[in-house]
Amino acid sequence: MEPLSSYGTSWADQWDNGPDPFPTEPSKSSEGAKSKYSKKVENGFDKTKAAAVTSMKKAKAGAAAGISWIKQNCSKKTHK
Repeated sequence: MEPLSSYGTSWADQWDNGPDPFPTEPSKSSEGAKSKYSKKVENGFDKTKAAAVTSMKKAKAGAAAGISWIKQNCSKKTHK
């Protein structure tokens, strides 16, 4: 049983007076641009990864030095 207000048409057909647009196929030129930008992004990730690795090495060395300093100072105070 159809609702009385539709008269056999859908909501879109009732409110859209214009013709339906034809679907367009994606252009093949975008594939070249995609590969060009993906290479740039990949190079950016490589640089970011290298910077992150260097920073983590520095943080690890700093933390190790700080823990060693704390151990040295605490061991001096406990042996008094």
